[in-house]
Amino acid sequence: MNKMTVRDLSFAAKRVLLRVDFNVPLDGQKVLDDTRIRAAVPTIQFILEQQPRSLILMSHLGRPKGRRVPELSLAPVAPVLAKYLDLDVAFADDCIGGNADSMIDALPRSGLILLENTRFHPGETKNDRDFAGQLARHGEIFVNDAFGSAHRAHASNVGLSQTMTAVAGLLLEKEIDYLSTTIEDPQRPFVALLGGAKVSGKIDVIEALLGKVEALLVGGGMANTFFAAQGRDMADSLVEREALDIARDLLAKARNKLLLPIDQRIADAFDNNAAQQVLDAAADLPSGWQSLDIGPATIGFYARQLSGAKTIVWNGPMGVFEMPSFAKGTIGIARALANETANGATTIVGGGDSAAAVEQAGLADQISHISTGGGASLELLEGKTLPGLAALADR
Repeated sequence: MNKMTVRDLSFAAKRVLLRVDFNVPLDGQKVLDDTRIRAAVPTIQFILEQQPRSLILMSHLGRPKGRRVPELSLAPVAPVLAKYLDLDVAFADDCIGGNADSMIDALPRSGLILLENTRFHPGETKNDRDFAGQLARHGEIFVNDAFGSAHRAHASNVGLSQTMTAVAGLLLEKEIDYLSTTIEDPQRPFVALLGGAKVSGKIDVIEALLGKVEALLVGGGMANTFFAAQGRDMADSLVEREALDIARDLLAKARNKLLLPIDQRIADAFDNNAAQQVLDAAADLPSGWQSLDIGPATIGFYARQLSGAKTIVWNGPMGVFEMPSFAKGTIGIARALANETANGATTIVGGGDSAAAVEQAGLADQISHISTGGGASLELLEGKTLPGLAALADR
């Protein structure tokens, strides 16, 4: 990559301001999934090894809309991070102001502090210059390692980059290498899988990938809309009626590249315990039934399409994987990706639900790269320039 990274600077005796992505799910004071916390550890350790004066961490959490929401405090994150680092991690109850300033000043040499949720201030999402300036006063060097928010032009990534030298952390560097460099010049055959609920949110990425891949495999609720566009009765399945014309256009453009499920697991209610059956994709659904997963024949069919691929990208689950009865397709695809990784393929899983599904299946360590950013990874796949990346210093 032609952007500066932490490898290009010395941090010795410097105050380092590090933007991380600790936007993690919480249940009260408990972190439910610490994947993003663990992903930040290599960059934190890399900087600390150079003995900076101090290391100040910032992140957002959720969407508090510019006001203090106690349920979205980053306080529960500090002890989890401390466990992985085996270090003390101080916590400031605000990201700017006198208390944050005094706590930063009081840190011991190479001390570490996590600041409170940046989105508690309206200036964060507005990329307010004054708010960015108040954050900038905390440090001398700015490192951005938050890929999950790289597609947002906010104060704690883009605004700070305009006031001080900004370089990429190790995680951000890795995301760019996999999602941008690999996609721009993939080893072939190159196959992509797209799932999730809606076609409309992925039109641009479908069009971008169709010009690059040998095959594009579709699952999840998206497949229902394509089937409906072909005239199939999908009964009570999730279908984007307003996207039917778009789906028809995409099918016409794709010719034989865009592949749909050959069978589906359907149910008589949106419930894990509902009655279910496997239906051939050529058949209309019975009245009152809905498609909630790809079927076993499709798992095998898609696994065969992936066999021998050198580059595979997957974004979006194949069904309602939150329900065990309808997680079989998603887990089957995760296993197929793990198998191809073992065969030498570069396998990349986009963030969000597909990343959670791979973790849930216990296969995370058998995938080449799991992205920490759902929306950001989609925009990179579309070929868009992300504001958080564009703002980094060039080499």
